[in-house]
Amino acid sequence: MIIGGGIIGTSTAFFLARKGVAVALCEKGEIAAEQSSRNWGWCRKMGRDPREIPLIIESLRLWPQMNTLTGAETGFRQCGIVYLCRDSADVAKRSAWLDAARPYQIDSRLLSATELRSVLPNLQGNWAGGLYTPSDGRAEPTKAAPAIAAAARQHGAAILTRCAARGIETTAGRISAVVTERGPIACDSVVRAGGVWSRLFSGSLGVRLPQLRVTSAVMRTEKLDGGPDVSAAGEGFGFRKRLDGGYTIANWSSNRFDITPDTFRFFTDFLPALRQNRDAIRVRIGRRFVEEWRTPRRWALDKPSPFERTRTLDPAPDPVILAQAQKNITAAFAVFGTMRIAERWGGAIDVTPDAVPVISPVEALPGFFIATGFSGHGFGIGPGAGRLMADLVNGDPPVVDPAPFRFSRFTDGSRPKPSPLT
Repeated sequence: MIIGGGIIGTSTAFFLARKGVAVALCEKGEIAAEQSSRNWGWCRKMGRDPREIPLIIESLRLWPQMNTLTGAETGFRQCGIVYLCRDSADVAKRSAWLDAARPYQIDSRLLSATELRSVLPNLQGNWAGGLYTPSDGRAEPTKAAPAIAAAARQHGAAILTRCAARGIETTAGRISAVVTERGPIACDSVVRAGGVWSRLFSGSLGVRLPQLRVTSAVMRTEKLDGGPDVSAAGEGFGFRKRLDGGYTIANWSSNRFDITPDTFRFFTDFLPALRQNRDAIRVRIGRRFVEEWRTPRRWALDKPSPFERTRTLDPAPDPVILAQAQKNITAAFAVFGTMRIAERWGGAIDVTPDAVPVISPVEALPGFFIATGFSGHGFGIGPGAGRLMADLVNGDPPVVDPAPFRFSRFTDGSRPKPSPLT
């Protein structure tokens, strides 16, 4: 039983179903209605935490096959991605990451200021260079997870939407069923792949999952001719071209963080991350604090749960953050000066103390697995993460070493923290 219909949950269902495993997926709302359809759509190896590199290599091996594997358009295109470097300090940071990634033989390379303009010929402004990975790509968030879910169904998986999971039942200390709003479903394994909702669900089972939420702001343009085909990010902006000819644009340097009761519960866990990212986070306290304070942390399984009260989390985008992104991208590429904004939206990003996901069994609750905390870079890694989770659930040799993603790292004295290279 998989709880959560985003890119991770649907990919796990797909790869389990391909193994011949009887699998059902329940989603409280619609497939990919939350962060899995609200992200940038990047599929990148470049700039990854070194602990994630083997898994993203597997994911980028799978992405070019996903249209064929699913029989549908996921939007994947190999376009290349560039990180723009404003000064020598940026170049040094990207060079340090390149040194750490060299054992994996990734095709990333540093570009001089002159070389940078051969990759992005209409780039304006003073840039010291860039980090470029030609094999990185992009996909369409609104298409990918629904296509993967449909393919999982074709392989025999049951996909249940508007069916919230309220909790679990155990027999002899092991999971025996998931209780949904439509009734219990017998199973011997559960994968909680619920993004920002994973913390609340796990907590109701007595499982302490250190996870907080960051709110992103994204916009898309109408069709825009003459823009770059390569995806790129620089100080204050990031973008990718869309299949419809428009662009998805966001602010690479700024997201919003709302203080909530969990901020204090997990303050020690997240202190290193907060220090490292203090310049990229707009902190505020407001109604979210009260909303989460009033949200029950336990509930009866025969009555509506918090997951039924909020079918789709739809946070408002921060207009200041998006205005900055529009100003910065226009300064870098004159063509965006004529862009017409078609839509703006917010997204809720699930983050862990080290910005590395949990893809792991929970030893204290046999049969319970968690796949969450992808920290804003789960879309691109989704197919690989789904395959790894399918291997773990089915007891197969894992496609990559799962140790960096183990849940126990939060309790075994490892004191996880973000990589300084990302």
